[in-house]
Amino acid sequence: MQSLTRLLNTALTLQPPQRLGNAAAVALQQWRGKTKVVEKPKPGAGQQFRRTVHFPEEYTVEPLEITHLAGRDPVSGRLVAKGIGGGVKQQYRWVKWVRDGPPEGAPREELVLEVLRDGCRTAKVALVAVGDELKYILATENMKAGDILKTSRVIPRIPVRPNEGDAYPLGALPVGTRIHCLEKNPGQACHLIHAAGTFGTILRKFDDKVVVQLPSKREFAFHRTCMATVGRLSNTEHNKEHVGSAQRMRELGNRPRSGLWKRKEGKHGRKIRRLPPMTTIAPPAPPKEEAIRLTLPL
Repeated sequence: MQSLTRLLNTALTLQPPQRLGNAAAVALQQWRGKTKVVEKPKPGAGQQFRRTVHFPEEYTVEPLEITHLAGRDPVSGRLVAKGIGGGVKQQYRWVKWVRDGPPEGAPREELVLEVLRDGCRTAKVALVAVGDELKYILATENMKAGDILKTSRVIPRIPVRPNEGDAYPLGALPVGTRIHCLEKNPGQACHLIHAAGTFGTILRKFDDKVVVQLPSKREFAFHRTCMATVGRLSNTEHNKEHVGSAQRMRELGNRPRSGLWKRKEGKHGRKIRRLPPMTTIAPPAPPKEEAIRLTLPL
């Protein structure tokens, strides 16, 4: 489509309309005016092509409505991701990614009401009650109904002894603690370490930074006030689950491939590379200030 449009545009710019003939020139002008060239989006840029979740304005624990995309762009409808298609209907539960506690005093207690599976993510979710509020969080490996969780933003002089599911700043946790749901910058949503059975490890501390080893074995230095949840995520046997049949693979929402591409041959084989060095997470850039323009009356 793009090459055809380019050729027609070139023909219209190089040859005057009278040389092409009046009928042909009018037809090409009409075709160029009606045709709309839509750029094909690229996967891997943070855009979701499996489903679209319709979020309401206020937080709710009710299952949300979903529109299945089957690998197509929601705007143009063009096929972008070829390996997505089919799948059974799922219910999406809105996880509240912010674990916020009191900045001073005793930690806030939260009661786990139920631990259940969510078809739109690999780890289990837990329904938690905080006062008169209900919310979903990611469940840990041994979390069960009736557990009491603690959340605090206080960083004491001596590291705390946390239990599984508690949320504290990185500076309040001892070295060697397993964590998940980690904030990248203080105050932002916890958007690191969400997959089933994964965890990060606190390695060391220096100045106001805490070095954490992510599940990819890469090391990052985060600010000591970044919140994290203690423990390993639930559904630890997810990576060992046997699919068993092609029908089961279709139920999971995966479209079959052609079988021509082989992973274990030639340049696609496994390569062992050195891990990159530790990366320091910098604070977000401040917003740009608009220039003040002063005008004089005429």
